[in-house]
Amino acid sequence: MRSFIDLDRTLGGQPARLGARLARLDVGRGREGLYRDQLPELLHALSHETRIVSITASSAIEGVTVDPRRIEPLAQEGVEPKRFRNRNEREFAGYRDAMDEIMREITLEPISVPYLLHLHRRLFHYRDTSGGRLKTDQNLIASYEHGHREVLFTPPSPKETEFLLPELVHRYRAASKAAAAHPVALIGAFVLDFLAIHPVADGNGRLARLLTTHALLEQGYGVARYVSVEQRIYESRNAYYAALDESQRDWHDARHSVWPWIEYLVDIVAAAYDDFEGRIAARRDLSGLSKQERVRRYVLDHAPQVFRTRDIRGALPGVSDPTIRLVLAQLRQQGRIKIDEVSGGHGPQAAWRRVDDPEP
Repeated sequence: MRSFIDLDRTLGGQPARLGARLARLDVGRGREGLYRDQLPELLHALSHETRIVSITASSAIEGVTVDPRRIEPLAQEGVEPKRFRNRNEREFAGYRDAMDEIMREITLEPISVPYLLHLHRRLFHYRDTSGGRLKTDQNLIASYEHGHREVLFTPPSPKETEFLLPELVHRYRAASKAAAAHPVALIGAFVLDFLAIHPVADGNGRLARLLTTHALLEQGYGVARYVSVEQRIYESRNAYYAALDESQRDWHDARHSVWPWIEYLVDIVAAAYDDFEGRIAARRDLSGLSKQERVRRYVLDHAPQVFRTRDIRGALPGVSDPTIRLVLAQLRQQGRIKIDEVSGGHGPQAAWRRVDDPEP
């Protein structure tokens, strides 16, 4: 709520460098309708792949990880609770249900306190816990290193939260309706305040990412359906926490700067649009080639410098994993790609780095 007390102060000093990046988001938003008409098969495949990646990544940010072999089965709707093996699988399925509800809505329900508590209830539906309720005890944002706890931020008390959360929602919706600033800047300010309030006992980060996706879709930025914003947050989580920490300083006194956090969010969404455009370009460029040649050309000409199997799968629907693995093995033998040790991952989760100037 603190970010919306005086929007002229909060958003009046927009960094000059941010203008072009915000304009880039608006260009991407404008092209989405064309792509939906021209390439419905590709967009359907991208949305399916993105759904699984987003559920996995947003859960993993909070340490909720599951066996990679269980991801596909758990991502399916209607998995019986008795089949869950542990708490992480239950929370994974809860995030699946909450995100699916947002993605399925033709007309998105406006953000409200009852609605966000409903999403929170969905998050913890498969666990014996009090999902869907505001916190009743004081919570802290802390880091734990070498057995030592360091308090990074103290959110408002439960009593204050009962006032601050409804006030935040009201002010955000009023600012959006009045077009008081760029939509993504307002979304960033809203999510920053939500995370500062930390209104629930558990799941604040996951709920914030669900609300980010909801708000982006509501404002017409549909890239979150086709490219995983959550995956980009996961891969840059150190920058995520650094930007959040910087923007929360002096938040209680409303003297904080929202710009580190908003710039981070804008960069994440802009990268998602760049990826989206790249996949569209690849599809057009690779039409008519054999499946193996499509994989080869995508890796060498269109993939990011560091990529994973899921990037190829998302860009080339209809190409099987065995075909992808075969081509990757050939390119590795030829010295055109190598395992990227810095990014980590093994087997299907391994990160690959393209070698643009292989040794002869």
